[in-house]
Amino acid sequence: MSFEIAPWELRWSGLDLNALKRTESIFALSNGHIGMRGTLEEGEPRGLPGTYLNGFYEEHPLPYAEAGYGYPEAGQTVVNVTDGKIIRLLVQDEPLDVRYGRAAEHHRVLDFRSGTLRRVTEWESPTGRRVRVSTERMVSFQQRSVAAIRYTVEPLDGELQLVVQSDLLANEPVPRLTNDPRVAAALSAPLCSEFAAGYGARAVLVHQTRRSGLRVAAAMDHELECGDGMRTDIHVEEDLARLTAAVDMCAGDRLVVTKYLGYGWSARRSAPALRAQVDAALSGALQTGWDGLLAEQRSFLDDFWATADIELDGDPELQQAVRFALFHVLQAGARGESRAIPAKGLTGPGYDGHAFWDTETFVLPVLTYTIPESARDALRWRHSTVDTARARAEALGLHGAAFPWRSINGAECSAYWPAGTAAFHVNADIADATVRYLDATGDEEFAAEHGVELLVETARLWASLGHHDMHGGFRIDGVTGPDEYTAVVDNNVYTNLMAERNLAAAADVCTRHPDQAERLGVTEEEVTAWRAAAGKMVIPYDPVLDVHPQSEGFTEHAEWDFDRTPPEAYPLLLHFPYFDLYRRQVIKQADLVLALHLRGDAFTDEQKARDFAYYEERTVRDSSLSACTQAVVAAEVGHLDLAFDYFAEAAFTDLHDLHENVQNGLHIASLAGAWIATVAGFGGMRDHAGRLSFAPRLPGALRRIVFRMTYRSSRFAVEIDRDSATYQHIAGPDVDTAHHGERLTITAGAPVTRPIPPVPSHPAPRQPANRTPRRRVPPAAQ
Repeated sequence: MSFEIAPWELRWSGLDLNALKRTESIFALSNGHIGMRGTLEEGEPRGLPGTYLNGFYEEHPLPYAEAGYGYPEAGQTVVNVTDGKIIRLLVQDEPLDVRYGRAAEHHRVLDFRSGTLRRVTEWESPTGRRVRVSTERMVSFQQRSVAAIRYTVEPLDGELQLVVQSDLLANEPVPRLTNDPRVAAALSAPLCSEFAAGYGARAVLVHQTRRSGLRVAAAMDHELECGDGMRTDIHVEEDLARLTAAVDMCAGDRLVVTKYLGYGWSARRSAPALRAQVDAALSGALQTGWDGLLAEQRSFLDDFWATADIELDGDPELQQAVRFALFHVLQAGARGESRAIPAKGLTGPGYDGHAFWDTETFVLPVLTYTIPESARDALRWRHSTVDTARARAEALGLHGAAFPWRSINGAECSAYWPAGTAAFHVNADIADATVRYLDATGDEEFAAEHGVELLVETARLWASLGHHDMHGGFRIDGVTGPDEYTAVVDNNVYTNLMAERNLAAAADVCTRHPDQAERLGVTEEEVTAWRAAAGKMVIPYDPVLDVHPQSEGFTEHAEWDFDRTPPEAYPLLLHFPYFDLYRRQVIKQADLVLALHLRGDAFTDEQKARDFAYYEERTVRDSSLSACTQAVVAAEVGHLDLAFDYFAEAAFTDLHDLHENVQNGLHIASLAGAWIATVAGFGGMRDHAGRLSFAPRLPGALRRIVFRMTYRSSRFAVEIDRDSATYQHIAGPDVDTAHHGERLTITAGAPVTRPIPPVPSHPAPRQPANRTPRRRVPPAAQ
């Protein structure tokens, strides 16, 4: 795939039918509540159609060859809901289909500042009739339930009869994406009609899923602009509503169809109530109008970019990729509100639409420091599922709350214990995101209503999951860390260090909020026990190799034979049995290295350098989550060129389809990783113990980096060049921070510039054979 390089947009010119599935993911629009894949308005040709509502799913049985106690029984899969994107055009009875006739021009543009997807097609039909079609599509950030499309047709010669058909289509056929017949059956016509009506230019369809019992309403209305003589008709049936408009036109005339869409779903509300909801959404959109919706969208994005933009001087393609990444992270989380942020956002059906630990560990740091209200909303969703998590912990014989490895509604949906339920670190990841949000915002209302309970219940889980051994150390055994090629281990360093922070944070928050602690039944003895467990947490160390083993005994495992592993054998999980992976020193994704980043306060600089070098030789990056973390730690220990290569890998994961699966949706955590690699990597930003600090360094391939953040109601920018860094106040109160250990205050009207100290010198680390990251050479330097 090849996109034209531009700083604020992504443009694709020409036709490549083989790339449809990939471009549909890349050109997807979303506001966190509604998601629309970037299919063509005419409906065909298409790769993988998809319209999604966050949290809307169908249930299906989970398959087990051998069931066991505590195994989840039901899975959840995101549903392709009623498609309102379809606007078909017939030119003298010939349907506009770019597979036929000739497209003299065809390009699509995803605009990061307007928040719209634009497209121009100049098409000549098989019989020689020519038209120009211009479209613009949006999913509103301001009006959460609304999407809109403007579809403009211009005849280019002669007199033509044009017919436009604007559809709402439920139970749209989609390609089969799974080999599991249970999932396929659940997704075969999953929506049962409950109500259908149409009048004037408006129509509404209401459906309910067969098993999960969720109800969805979709509605459309239109504004039509053209000359005299237009005939319109609306037709409605159970799974289809269609507005048809026919008109005779000449060259120089224009037919403009503005289509407004309203969506809503509920597990409890009735069909009439949902119909009223989407009718109201349409009335609001019509009142605002197309131009008003565009202005609202632009205003929302102007505010976002003022806080979140990253400028890279020296690599225009990477600059484009970073803004693309930030735009999609915003789309995934902006208006999700009471719902999760799925691993694919709302860009495709990958991972069944589930949310994982990716949200808290990779996506929420970006939102916390750019659009914190969205981070708050994502954590509120986690808190809304705490009763389900408590029930899950009880089923596992534990106290507190055991949050799911993967889920849509909060119930565990992982059918594979070693890489699912055993990955208890998700609970500490949630606590970590909670603490980060509280430290970055000072949101005491959130702490009282949600944060205290999240920290208390996760601390209770660790207190019951671990135990004090005969030497007094607190052990956490039989768990899986972030590395899914090593499972069910004792004392995973990442898990233990994150649990340590979780336990200490819970004790601290109960001291600050005694009323909430009392409401949750927290006793002084319980708080004392948490502090004792945190203080005695076992952190394995190998004194022979002078490194931290990823988990107890890991450095004693047999080595993987990388030299005899051909490039085509990656990802390893598709070519080797897990049994063989589990007993060798081969790492799917950063695990101990992630601890070096998120719990860097627990390691010395020398330990970080040695640990990074050791695990760099054994990490194969079969997960898109790895590159950004390796970039962060590589930058910290002085390998700036390597960090830049990993930064590029994270940023280009989807635009270059590095994992060859972007057709199923974007990798939102890897896109968030582009921000993390910039701000935490080259900016050296850390937030240990609630104190914000920076240690910036510039990679050789770039001339300058500027990034912006929000912290405690303040906005500021950090500019990094070759020899110095400048901290610039934008708005809000002063910010106390540090630059390479030197305390400083960012104040209005007084930029602070500090020199950058020399880079630490360490031997260049090695990677496994055939797994060295692609060397990133900016186009201007080639």
